[in-house]
Amino acid sequence: MTTQHISAAQPAAYWTGLAYESLISFIRAQLAEIGFTQPQFWLLRNLSKNDISPDGHGMTIPELQQAMSSYIRPEDDLKAEAEVLLERGWITRDADGRLWITEPGDRARADVKEHAPTIGARIHQDIDDADYVTTLKVLKQLIHNTGGTPA
Repeated sequence: MTTQHISAAQPAAYWTGLAYESLISFIRAQLAEIGFTQPQFWLLRNLSKNDISPDGHGMTIPELQQAMSSYIRPEDDLKAEAEVLLERGWITRDADGRLWITEPGDRARADVKEHAPTIGARIHQDIDDADYVTTLKVLKQLIHNTGGTPA
């Protein structure tokens, strides 16, 4: 569909839903090419004091699920994903069931993060920065108008 066929009467929810699914599928495919799942990356990020974790303390699977509640998908199985990371030696589990990132895990997390600019560039290809910012502002306003709370 070209932009000449797009009108203000079209439902935003339809287009945002399509965009969301397409973006998530693309990102997950890109991560799979480098040997990761998106939930594995999120686990490492949430456990790393060099990333999302404010203190680098270990977390249980329920605590990680809570921390990721705004972006984890229903089909994401953090327990199974953590088992893969345990097998790789990228995280450890203590006697209380808390998961801790290891040095190799933090290096793997940093390596994956280095791919983010390339993935982002593919997503932003042929989109002017001003148009992108305008789109985000419109989405934020749609969220506000419908009683949501943008992050």
